[in-house]
Amino acid sequence: MSKPIVLVTSASGRIGRELIARLAKEQQFLIRACCFSESKTEFLRSIGADEVVRFDLNDEATWSAALDGVSSVYSASLDPMLEGHLNFCKELGRRKDQIQHVVRISCMGADTNTASYDANKHASRTGASIPLMLQHYWWGEKALIDEGLNVTVLRNNFFMNHLLKTDCDNIDSEGWFANPLGDTRNSLVATRDIAEAAAVVLSEGGAQHSNKFYDITGPEPQTMAEIAEDLGRAMDKSIEYRPQKMEDFERDFGSTRAEFFEYLANGFYTRCSPDFYNITGHKPTSYYEYLTTKGAAGETGLEELWQGNLWKKGEDAMKAAADLKAS
Repeated sequence: MSKPIVLVTSASGRIGRELIARLAKEQQFLIRACCFSESKTEFLRSIGADEVVRFDLNDEATWSAALDGVSSVYSASLDPMLEGHLNFCKELGRRKDQIQHVVRISCMGADTNTASYDANKHASRTGASIPLMLQHYWWGEKALIDEGLNVTVLRNNFFMNHLLKTDCDNIDSEGWFANPLGDTRNSLVATRDIAEAAAVVLSEGGAQHSNKFYDITGPEPQTMAEIAEDLGRAMDKSIEYRPQKMEDFERDFGSTRAEFFEYLANGFYTRCSPDFYNITGHKPTSYYEYLTTKGAAGETGLEELWQGNLWKKGEDAMKAAADLKAS
Protein backbone atom coordinates (compact mmCIF):
# COMPACT_ATOMS: atom_id res chain seq x y z
CA MET A 1 0.00 0.00 0.00
CA SER A 2 1.39 3.40 -0.99
CA LYS A 3 2.01 6.06 1.63
CA PRO A 4 -0.28 9.10 1.86
CA ILE A 5 1.23 12.26 0.38
CA VAL A 6 1.77 15.33 2.55
CA LEU A 7 2.44 18.65 0.84
CA VAL A 8 4.83 20.90 2.79
CA THR A 9 4.60 24.54 1.72
CA SER A 10 7.36 26.98 2.74
CA ALA A 11 9.49 23.85 2.89
CA SER A 12 12.85 25.57 3.12
CA GLY A 13 11.71 27.89 5.91
CA ARG A 14 12.67 27.51 9.55
CA ILE A 15 9.63 25.39 10.44
CA GLY A 16 9.29 23.63 7.10
CA ARG A 17 12.78 22.17 7.06
CA GLU A 18 12.44 20.93 10.64
CA LEU A 19 9.06 19.39 9.80
CA ILE A 20 10.46 17.54 6.78
CA ALA A 21 13.35 16.15 8.81
CA ARG A 22 10.96 14.91 11.51
CA LEU A 23 8.42 13.41 9.12
CA ALA A 24 11.21 11.65 7.22
CA LYS A 25 12.29 9.84 10.38
CA GLU A 26 8.74 8.62 10.98
CA GLN A 27 8.37 7.34 7.38
CA GLN A 28 4.57 7.60 7.56
CA PHE A 29 4.17 9.96 4.58
CA LEU A 30 5.55 10.49 1.15
CA ILE A 31 6.86 14.02 1.65
CA ARG A 32 6.36 16.47 -1.22
CA ALA A 33 8.27 19.66 -0.51
CA CYS A 34 7.40 22.96 -2.16
CA CYS A 35 10.09 25.37 -3.24
CA PHE A 36 10.11 28.65 -5.13
CA SER A 37 13.68 28.25 -6.36
CA GLU A 38 15.21 25.12 -7.89
CA SER A 39 18.40 25.89 -5.96
CA LYS A 40 16.69 24.52 -2.82
CA THR A 41 15.95 21.10 -4.35
CA GLU A 42 19.13 19.32 -3.33
CA PHE A 43 18.93 20.63 0.23
CA LEU A 44 15.29 19.60 0.66
CA ARG A 45 16.05 16.10 -0.57
CA SER A 46 19.04 15.89 1.76
CA ILE A 47 16.85 16.46 4.84
CA GLY A 48 14.22 13.92 3.82
CA ALA A 49 11.90 15.19 1.08
CA ASP A 50 10.82 12.40 -1.28
CA GLU A 51 9.72 14.84 -3.97
CA VAL A 52 10.37 18.53 -4.59
CA VAL A 53 8.00 20.62 -6.70
CA ARG A 54 8.04 24.24 -7.77
CA PHE A 55 5.29 26.13 -5.96
CA ASP A 56 4.32 29.78 -5.88
CA LEU A 57 1.27 31.09 -4.03
CA ASN A 58 1.05 33.86 -6.62
CA ASP A 59 1.17 31.49 -9.60
CA GLU A 60 -1.88 29.24 -9.94
CA ALA A 61 -0.16 27.30 -12.71
CA THR A 62 2.09 25.69 -10.06
CA TRP A 63 -0.73 24.44 -7.84
CA SER A 64 -2.13 21.46 -9.73
CA ALA A 65 1.08 19.43 -9.91
CA ALA A 66 1.87 20.22 -6.29
CA LEU A 67 -1.55 19.00 -5.11
CA ASP A 68 -1.80 15.89 -7.28
CA GLY A 69 -2.67 12.96 -4.99
CA VAL A 70 -2.10 14.97 -1.80
CA SER A 71 -4.18 14.09 1.28
CA SER A 72 -2.56 16.36 3.92
CA VAL A 73 -1.20 19.88 3.68
CA TYR A 74 1.16 21.82 5.92
CA SER A 75 0.23 25.43 5.19
CA ALA A 76 2.56 28.32 5.99
CA SER A 77 3.20 31.63 4.27
CA LEU A 78 5.09 34.83 4.93
CA ASP A 79 2.99 37.83 5.93
CA PRO A 80 3.33 39.61 2.56
CA MET A 81 2.00 36.48 0.79
CA LEU A 82 -1.44 36.67 2.41
CA GLU A 83 -3.38 37.37 -0.77
CA GLY A 84 -1.82 34.37 -2.50
CA HIS A 85 -2.67 32.17 0.47
CA LEU A 86 -6.30 33.30 0.45
CA ASN A 87 -6.58 32.36 -3.21
CA PHE A 88 -4.86 29.00 -2.64
CA CYS A 89 -7.41 28.20 0.08
CA LYS A 90 -10.13 28.32 -2.57
CA GLU A 91 -8.23 25.74 -4.60
CA LEU A 92 -7.95 23.50 -1.53
CA GLY A 93 -11.69 23.92 -1.01
CA ARG A 94 -12.36 22.72 -4.53
CA ARG A 95 -10.42 19.58 -3.59
CA LYS A 96 -11.92 19.05 -0.13
CA ASP A 97 -12.93 15.49 -0.99
CA GLN A 98 -9.24 14.83 -1.62
CA ILE A 99 -7.62 16.97 1.10
CA GLN A 100 -8.28 15.24 4.40
CA HIS A 101 -6.35 17.53 6.74
CA VAL A 102 -4.69 20.97 6.69
CA VAL A 103 -2.31 22.12 9.42
CA ARG A 104 -2.01 25.91 9.30
CA ILE A 105 0.74 28.00 10.91
CA SER A 106 -0.72 31.07 12.60
CA CYS A 107 -0.08 33.47 15.44
CA MET A 108 -1.17 33.55 19.07
CA GLY A 109 -3.91 36.15 19.35
CA ALA A 110 -5.52 35.36 15.99
CA ASP A 111 -8.41 33.90 17.95
CA THR A 112 -11.55 35.55 16.61
CA ASN A 113 -13.30 32.18 16.42
CA THR A 114 -12.22 30.85 19.82
CA ALA A 115 -12.34 33.96 22.03
CA SER A 116 -15.06 36.53 22.57
CA TYR A 117 -13.84 40.07 22.07
CA ASP A 118 -14.55 43.18 20.09
CA ALA A 119 -11.60 44.02 17.85
CA ASN A 120 -12.19 47.69 18.63
CA LYS A 121 -11.78 47.06 22.37
CA HIS A 122 -9.27 44.23 22.68
CA ALA A 123 -6.22 46.38 22.07
CA SER A 124 -2.99 47.45 23.71
CA ARG A 125 -3.90 51.15 23.96
CA THR A 126 -7.00 53.33 23.83
CA GLY A 127 -8.27 53.82 20.32
CA ALA A 128 -6.11 51.07 18.76
CA SER A 129 -7.44 47.93 17.14
CA ILE A 130 -6.07 44.42 17.04
CA PRO A 131 -2.65 44.54 15.35
CA LEU A 132 -3.11 44.16 11.60
CA MET A 133 -0.74 41.20 11.49
CA LEU A 134 -2.96 39.27 13.91
CA GLN A 135 -6.02 40.13 11.83
CA HIS A 136 -4.19 38.82 8.77
CA TYR A 137 -3.39 35.55 10.53
CA TRP A 138 -7.06 35.13 11.42
CA TRP A 139 -8.07 35.77 7.80
CA GLY A 140 -5.60 33.04 6.83
CA GLU A 141 -7.28 30.60 9.22
CA LYS A 142 -10.82 31.63 8.31
CA ALA A 143 -10.23 31.13 4.59
CA LEU A 144 -9.48 27.45 5.22
CA ILE A 145 -12.36 27.00 7.65
CA ASP A 146 -14.84 28.64 5.27
CA GLU A 147 -13.90 26.11 2.58
CA GLY A 148 -15.13 23.29 4.82
CA LEU A 149 -11.68 21.73 5.24
CA ASN A 150 -10.52 19.75 8.27
CA VAL A 151 -8.19 22.32 9.81
CA THR A 152 -5.78 22.34 12.73
CA VAL A 153 -4.16 25.66 13.58
CA LEU A 154 -0.90 26.14 15.48
CA ARG A 155 -1.07 29.65 16.92
CA ASN A 156 2.50 30.46 17.85
CA ASN A 157 4.17 32.94 20.12
CA PHE A 158 6.83 35.19 18.62
CA PHE A 159 9.61 33.10 17.06
CA MET A 160 12.95 32.95 18.89
CA ASN A 161 14.85 33.08 15.60
CA HIS A 162 12.98 36.23 14.42
CA LEU A 163 13.62 38.26 17.54
CA LEU A 164 17.17 39.44 16.86
CA LYS A 165 17.67 39.01 13.10
CA THR A 166 17.30 42.74 12.48
CA ASP A 167 20.35 43.35 14.71
CA CYS A 168 22.76 40.67 13.50
CA ASP A 169 25.37 43.20 12.37
CA ASN A 170 25.30 45.02 15.70
CA ILE A 171 25.43 41.77 17.67
CA ASP A 172 28.38 40.47 15.67
CA SER A 173 30.50 43.61 15.49
CA GLU A 174 29.50 45.64 18.57
CA GLY A 175 27.79 43.21 20.94
CA TRP A 176 24.36 44.85 21.34
CA PHE A 177 20.78 44.75 20.06
CA ALA A 178 17.80 47.07 20.43
CA ASN A 179 14.01 46.81 20.35
CA PRO A 180 11.09 48.34 22.29
CA LEU A 181 10.14 45.24 24.35
CA GLY A 182 12.07 46.31 27.46
CA ASP A 183 11.19 44.52 30.69
CA THR A 184 8.06 42.86 29.31
CA ARG A 185 8.40 39.10 29.51
CA ASN A 186 7.52 37.12 26.38
CA SER A 187 7.40 33.32 26.13
CA LEU A 188 9.25 33.14 22.82
CA VAL A 189 8.90 29.86 20.91
CA ALA A 190 11.47 27.75 19.06
CA THR A 191 10.53 27.03 15.46
CA ARG A 192 11.74 23.46 15.97
CA ASP A 193 8.99 23.04 18.59
CA ILE A 194 6.36 24.29 16.16
CA ALA A 195 7.63 21.76 13.64
CA GLU A 196 7.49 18.96 16.21
CA ALA A 197 3.91 19.83 17.11
CA ALA A 198 2.99 19.97 13.41
CA ALA A 199 4.59 16.57 12.81
CA VAL A 200 2.61 14.97 15.63
CA VAL A 201 -0.65 16.58 14.52
CA LEU A 202 -0.15 15.51 10.90
CA SER A 203 0.79 11.97 11.92
CA GLU A 204 -2.19 11.58 14.25
CA GLY A 205 -4.44 13.10 11.63
CA GLY A 206 -7.59 15.13 11.25
CA ALA A 207 -9.79 12.67 13.08
CA GLN A 208 -8.02 13.62 16.30
CA HIS A 209 -7.02 17.21 15.62
CA SER A 210 -9.54 18.80 13.23
CA ASN A 211 -11.12 22.02 14.45
CA LYS A 212 -8.41 22.36 17.11
CA PHE A 213 -6.51 25.59 17.79
CA TYR A 214 -3.30 25.22 19.77
CA ASP A 215 -1.24 28.02 21.33
CA ILE A 216 2.44 27.07 21.08
CA THR A 217 4.80 28.98 23.38
CA GLY A 218 8.16 28.63 25.05
CA PRO A 219 8.62 27.19 28.57
CA GLU A 220 9.14 30.54 30.32
CA PRO A 221 8.63 34.25 29.72
CA GLN A 222 11.85 36.27 29.47
CA THR A 223 12.83 39.93 29.41
CA MET A 224 15.19 41.30 26.79
CA ALA A 225 17.96 41.56 29.40
CA GLU A 226 17.55 37.83 30.06
CA ILE A 227 17.62 37.14 26.32
CA ALA A 228 20.86 39.14 26.07
CA GLU A 229 22.35 37.09 28.91
CA ASP A 230 21.45 33.80 27.23
CA LEU A 231 22.78 34.97 23.87
CA GLY A 232 26.02 36.17 25.43
CA ARG A 233 26.49 32.85 27.21
CA ALA A 234 25.92 30.97 23.94
CA MET A 235 28.33 33.23 22.02
CA ASP A 236 30.84 33.45 24.87
CA LYS A 237 30.86 37.24 24.73
CA SER A 238 29.11 40.14 26.44
CA ILE A 239 25.82 41.11 24.76
CA GLU A 240 23.93 44.27 25.76
CA TYR A 241 20.25 45.00 25.34
CA ARG A 242 19.49 48.65 24.54
CA PRO A 243 15.86 49.72 25.01
CA GLN A 244 14.37 51.49 22.01
CA LYS A 245 11.48 53.92 21.77
CA MET A 246 8.48 52.59 19.87
CA GLU A 247 8.54 55.68 17.63
CA ASP A 248 12.09 54.87 16.55
CA PHE A 249 11.21 51.23 15.96
CA GLU A 250 8.23 52.27 13.81
CA ARG A 251 10.45 54.56 11.79
CA ASP A 252 12.84 51.65 11.22
CA PHE A 253 10.34 48.93 10.24
CA GLY A 254 6.94 50.47 9.55
CA SER A 255 3.66 50.89 11.39
CA THR A 256 2.34 47.32 10.97
CA ARG A 257 5.35 45.73 12.66
CA ALA A 258 5.44 48.43 15.33
CA GLU A 259 1.76 47.81 16.10
CA PHE A 260 2.55 44.12 16.64
CA PHE A 261 5.56 44.87 18.86
CA GLU A 262 3.37 47.19 20.92
CA TYR A 263 1.08 44.20 21.45
CA LEU A 264 4.08 42.20 22.71
CA ALA A 265 5.31 45.09 24.86
CA ASN A 266 1.94 45.23 26.61
CA GLY A 267 2.14 41.63 27.79
CA PHE A 268 -0.22 39.77 25.46
CA TYR A 269 2.50 37.20 24.70
CA THR A 270 3.68 36.68 28.27
CA ARG A 271 1.73 33.57 29.19
CA CYS A 272 3.01 30.02 28.75
CA SER A 273 0.57 27.57 27.18
CA PRO A 274 0.44 23.83 28.02
CA ASP A 275 -0.59 22.93 24.46
CA PHE A 276 2.88 21.92 23.27
CA TYR A 277 3.26 19.56 26.22
CA ASN A 278 -0.21 18.13 25.65
CA ILE A 279 0.64 17.41 22.00
CA THR A 280 4.19 16.08 22.42
CA GLY A 281 4.41 14.93 26.04
CA HIS A 282 7.39 17.11 26.99
CA LYS A 283 8.27 20.72 27.76
CA PRO A 284 9.13 23.17 25.00
CA THR A 285 12.67 24.27 24.22
CA SER A 286 14.18 27.13 26.23
CA TYR A 287 15.95 30.01 24.49
CA TYR A 288 19.41 28.92 25.64
CA GLU A 289 18.70 25.33 24.59
CA TYR A 290 17.52 26.58 21.22
CA LEU A 291 20.72 28.57 20.70
CA THR A 292 23.11 25.79 21.68
CA THR A 293 21.53 22.53 20.47
CA LYS A 294 20.75 21.20 17.00
CA GLY A 295 17.24 20.71 15.66
CA ALA A 296 16.17 17.81 13.46
CA ALA A 297 17.49 19.59 10.34
CA GLY A 298 20.94 19.78 11.92
CA GLU A 299 21.36 23.44 12.86
CA THR A 300 21.60 25.24 16.18
CA GLY A 301 19.56 28.35 16.86
CA LEU A 302 22.77 30.36 16.93
CA GLU A 303 23.54 29.19 13.38
CA GLU A 304 19.99 30.12 12.34
CA LEU A 305 20.40 33.65 13.67
CA TRP A 306 22.62 34.67 10.76
CA GLN A 307 20.43 33.16 8.03
CA GLY A 308 18.01 35.38 6.09
CA ASN A 309 15.70 38.12 7.32
CA LEU A 310 12.43 39.43 5.91
CA TRP A 311 12.60 42.61 7.99
CA LYS A 312 15.15 45.18 6.79
CA LYS A 313 15.81 48.44 8.58
CA GLY A 314 14.39 51.32 6.61
CA GLU A 315 11.90 49.13 4.72
CA ASP A 316 8.24 48.39 5.46
CA ALA A 317 7.88 44.71 4.47
CA MET A 318 4.13 44.88 5.16
CA LYS A 319 3.38 47.97 3.08
CA ALA A 320 1.57 46.13 0.28
CA ALA A 321 -0.14 43.56 2.52
CA ALA A 322 -1.45 46.33 4.78
CA ASP A 323 -3.76 47.45 1.99
CA LEU A 324 -5.39 44.01 1.68
CA LYS A 325 -8.96 43.87 2.95
CA ALA A 326 -10.89 40.90 4.34
CA SER A 327 -13.35 39.43 1.86
